[in-house]
Amino acid sequence: MGSYTDVALIHEEVAVAPTFGSSLPVPNVQEIVKSDPLHVPERYLIKNQEDMPKGADHTCKLSSEIPTIDFSLLSRGHKEELTRLDLACKEWGFFQMVNHGVATEVLQGMKDAAAKFFELPVEEKNKVAMTSDDIQGYGHAYVVSEEQILDWSDLLFLIVYPSQYRKLKFWPTTPEEYKEAIEAYSIEVKRVGEELIRHISLIMGMEKDALLALHQELVQGVLVNYYPPCCMPDKVLGKSPHSDTSTITILMQEDNVTGLQIRKEGEWVPVKPIPNALVVNVGDVVEIWSNGKYKSIEHRAVTTERKARLSYATFLFPHDDVEVEPFDHMVESPGSLRMYKKVRYGDYLRQSLKRKMEGKAHTDAAKTAS
Repeated sequence: MGSYTDVALIHEEVAVAPTFGSSLPVPNVQEIVKSDPLHVPERYLIKNQEDMPKGADHTCKLSSEIPTIDFSLLSRGHKEELTRLDLACKEWGFFQMVNHGVATEVLQGMKDAAAKFFELPVEEKNKVAMTSDDIQGYGHAYVVSEEQILDWSDLLFLIVYPSQYRKLKFWPTTPEEYKEAIEAYSIEVKRVGEELIRHISLIMGMEKDALLALHQELVQGVLVNYYPPCCMPDKVLGKSPHSDTSTITILMQEDNVTGLQIRKEGEWVPVKPIPNALVVNVGDVVEIWSNGKYKSIEHRAVTTERKARLSYATFLFPHDDVEVEPFDHMVESPGSLRMYKKVRYGDYLRQSLKRKMEGKAHTDAAKTAS
């Protein structure tokens, strides 16, 4: 029953779903650890001493200063909280968000189902493996050469909205509840994300719905990163330093393992999890629109020797055809220069996927010549 409809939907999906780039095939890190937990292959070892992490247990006084935003106050129109959002975006580009209204069981449902998926045999996970022409599915992204240092992680990436962009062949069918968990979680994060973008529109001096309208059609992708334990956590990175090509990114962390670090004042600052909070960061799109007032901040993930860690990132970004450039009112102050060129978002995104994650390299490429 319903098979004709399913076939029609699949045909429609193939007709409209874009591809976002490709990545070279590399070994499954989880399987490397299973086969020999006391060995790290050469391709994962960091050569530059300065890049070597101090580990997940590293502490930093700045960690306690990372801003916290109360989403419920924002939603009720509290001007003080809107000012706090402005400062958080301007001075940090990152903040922890509490009282966001996403039910604990929805957050936990996503975590439980993802953990079960990554515990499956590799043959089962490979049923939704990435193909050679796109990065949706299970595998690795940003692998562009045989020489680059690889990240100590495996991932599952899916486009969730608009729904016609979904490539259902990459959606896991095991565990059975995973699709439902992704759907429930993504609906809620979409609600929160759209509301946040409305408030970013306000702090940028525009009408509340102006930024959302400029997206043409908000695209939403979900990335689940799996970081296996590593016997040499000071010699590898779970995720290389980078900023996000999104408008904003909303991240759910594990409650009991610190792995995310952001670059601030020349230091790598651990973002210690607050139970049930969501971490939000400014993406490159907001940086360009704001002419650099709100910067997308470099961040990375480190590993731990003791246990695996998962993270759940949701990227909200514009439709391919949207042209992104600094708003006139953001460059009108005396002495201001237009710091970024006009870029077609689809081109910007795909150019970034063609290179290894290297800090702010793709954002710098969009800057005007000084």
